[in-house]
Amino acid sequence: MIGVLQSYLFFILCLAVLMLCLWALVDALMRPAGAFTYADKRTKGFWAAVLGLATLLAFIALPLPPAGGMGMILFTLLSAVGAGIYLADVRPAVRHYRPRGGSGGQRW
Repeated sequence: MIGVLQSYLFFILCLAVLMLCLWALVDALMRPAGAFTYADKRTKGFWAAVLGLATLLAFIALPLPPAGGMGMILFTLLSAVGAGIYLADVRPAVRHYRPRGGSGGQRW
């Protein structure tokens, strides 16, 4: 009984990490490439690759309840670290980027 409960809780935890990775990946893909260099962070391609790999690893590590084990917990932890670094460090720096250009509606 407790083992089944633990496997369901572990499944929920792994699913939460997968959702976190998907959120970070979609957010990174929606940001303009100039925002990353403007904020003095790695390039958009780098973060898209890191978060894409993190999402893939989180999906692979997703156990099937109730028979799911903890054999791939390392993949889940690595995925959480990648998404966590993006969401805690990179996202706050790049979300305030406003592209320059345009005349702002004024014509000379």
